[in-house]
Amino acid sequence: MKLLTRLTLGYSLLLALAPVIFAENVPRGSDRSANIPRMQQPPALEDFVTMEPSPRMAGKMARIEGFRQWIPHDGDPVSQRTVAYLGYDDKNFYAVFVCFDKEPGKIRAHLGHRDDVWDDDFVDIWIDSFHDHRRAYEFVVNPLGLQGDGLATDNNEDFSFDTVWDSRGQINQQGWVAWFSIPFKSLRFTKAPVQTWGITLQREIHRANEKSFWPYTSHREEGIIAQNGEIRGMENISPGRNMQFIPYGLFRSFRGLDLRDPNLPRFDSRSAKIDGGLDSKFIIKDSLVLDTTIEPDFSQVESDDPQVTVSQRFEVFFPEKRPFFQENSNYFDTPINLFFTRRIVHPQFGARLTGKLGKYSLGMLLADDRSPGLLVPDNDPLANKRAYFAIGRISRDILKDSNIGLMFTDREFDGSFNRVGGVDATIRLSKTVVSRFQAVESSTLQADGTYLAGPAFEGDISRNGRSFNFDLHYRGRSDGFRTETGFDPQPDIHNEDLLVFYNFWPKKYLLRWGPQFETYRIDDHEGNRLNWGYIPEFVFEMPRQTRLTFGYAEEAELLRPRDFSVLAQNKDFLRNTKLFFFRTAPWKQIIFDIDWRWGRRINYAPASGVEPFLARRNSVTTDLSIIATRHLRIDNTYLWFRLGDSNDRGAAFNNHIIRSKWNYQFTPKLSARVIMQYSAVLANPVFTSLATSKNFNADFLVSYLVHPGTAVYVGYNSNLQNLDHTLALDPDGNLVRTRNSFINDSRQFFVKVSYLFRF
Repeated sequence: MKLLTRLTLGYSLLLALAPVIFAENVPRGSDRSANIPRMQQPPALEDFVTMEPSPRMAGKMARIEGFRQWIPHDGDPVSQRTVAYLGYDDKNFYAVFVCFDKEPGKIRAHLGHRDDVWDDDFVDIWIDSFHDHRRAYEFVVNPLGLQGDGLATDNNEDFSFDTVWDSRGQINQQGWVAWFSIPFKSLRFTKAPVQTWGITLQREIHRANEKSFWPYTSHREEGIIAQNGEIRGMENISPGRNMQFIPYGLFRSFRGLDLRDPNLPRFDSRSAKIDGGLDSKFIIKDSLVLDTTIEPDFSQVESDDPQVTVSQRFEVFFPEKRPFFQENSNYFDTPINLFFTRRIVHPQFGARLTGKLGKYSLGMLLADDRSPGLLVPDNDPLANKRAYFAIGRISRDILKDSNIGLMFTDREFDGSFNRVGGVDATIRLSKTVVSRFQAVESSTLQADGTYLAGPAFEGDISRNGRSFNFDLHYRGRSDGFRTETGFDPQPDIHNEDLLVFYNFWPKKYLLRWGPQFETYRIDDHEGNRLNWGYIPEFVFEMPRQTRLTFGYAEEAELLRPRDFSVLAQNKDFLRNTKLFFFRTAPWKQIIFDIDWRWGRRINYAPASGVEPFLARRNSVTTDLSIIATRHLRIDNTYLWFRLGDSNDRGAAFNNHIIRSKWNYQFTPKLSARVIMQYSAVLANPVFTSLATSKNFNADFLVSYLVHPGTAVYVGYNSNLQNLDHTLALDPDGNLVRTRNSFINDSRQFFVKVSYLFRF
């Protein structure tokens, strides 16, 4: 309690002094607004292929120049001349970017699946349609017209958002041109007869690591949306009546291993199964969105990117990839992760209301989850029962670019429950300093009748400037705090963390370099020091997306008998890690990175009856992407993680993961994707309780995506494991694994068709 009191007082003092101590002069240009004319006829890409408007378009659109760099040289003019043209009519907002380039052969662009634009040159429109500096739509186009779209706040960009709009792009001898047509039906805004929106226009020149904006947006001020310009003059526009329905039909044939009864594993199969469902969207008062789903299906969603999950003390975070749960997820973002949508595994229905009314932002979600009742045998009392989720959040804009909010979450299952509620706030203290905090309380009745309750607190104050940056963070969790709807794996802690880094911006050889230092400490509520550490690093950034990092970590960790029953008393470990990271994209066809770490690390999965011990650690994560042609992209990943006996008596285990993804884009709408992944844990039973396991998965998908909601998917997935073909069990009740032989434990063929009806 004394520590919490000191931290609270120190936190309050920092809030009071931060605007004075960390103030930074941020120059502002006067050219930050534009009047947008109404057009009698829409522009076309062909009107600008000469890099000037055609006679038909001359003087018909607002012309914007004066783009200035954000990085690498804050405030300098964009290195390649850029001109944007804006206009609107009764139904659409239009934009055309004319991007000159003195070396058109070095323009980076390829055709890929939607949102796969980040390794290309691109232009981006940020539209803050409520002009509140809190959220913005992003619409991104690369030189070949490939689209990306998302929802952004100043600390998060979510590109799972998909809406209907049109884009085109064309490269020529002077550079390239991008054309946007964004229906007002795809945006949310107030009913005001004359609209004033926030806007930021962006151009990225990938080979130069250059991001430039109009209006001038500085690294000396935190956030991009907070520095928006304005567009005025749009009159009598509306999304109109807006209802969307996306019915889908699914045919599939499958065979898979049924492990619901661990004592009687068996295969389940269907030669033909037909399913269907419906997603709906209703726009209420132009600014609220009600999304509903019945029997959602996610067959086409790509598998998770590989991560090392063996010998980890806490749960590993895998990001959400399912569209229904991704869209508008930033309405539920708070400092403590209270809503991790992957907790809802197999819903039958869901409804979500998001949007803004005046100064209030709303986010509400209701959904069920059938997975708890589907993971047990049919004769289990929990069979066919489901969990129910209710999530609610409301926040109010206060002061300048600040807000205060309330959040409540609830998960109910068969008489048990977990409920969390509390308050949070984001306060902008100056142009560079922002503070965020949240205080919540949980109440949990577990399935065995145990009742838990307790508070949690998160506080953060950060400075983001061009050179000096820091983040001071505190996490407090009581022993009884739980969130079954969120992701918060470690209760019973006081955690203080300080990160400081400084950027130097030379204009020769290096674009940026600087030192970084992080230190942290974690204690439990009984006064035990659980962790401490310090991590110095040096970062160097060069052209062609080249980055080099050297680092070292010295850390201590205390394990308790409550964590590992084999321990008779607390046991302290001192470990260290050396770090080398390198990333580069020297040519437009190649992107490469490698992360290599070595040192000492605790083996959390020792042999049965053996205490955790300090082991030698080696790990490598490397990626190689090859953009072989404008149509073909190949992404390869290799992960290796090894723990070895500290006395060189051999390895405890080697974990290998190899993944290769091939995407061929025949046309902007038609693509074929293949993902192959092999993973293996090669275990030594002398040093680890892990079993040797091997797994191979192949995933094939052909997509014809007309636009979000209207699509045809044809896919096949097959998985092999080193399991005994008789499905025999070992003495511990686990499936017997073989040394080298494999069986097919699951496979599926599916055809999914969906169509967007928009009224």
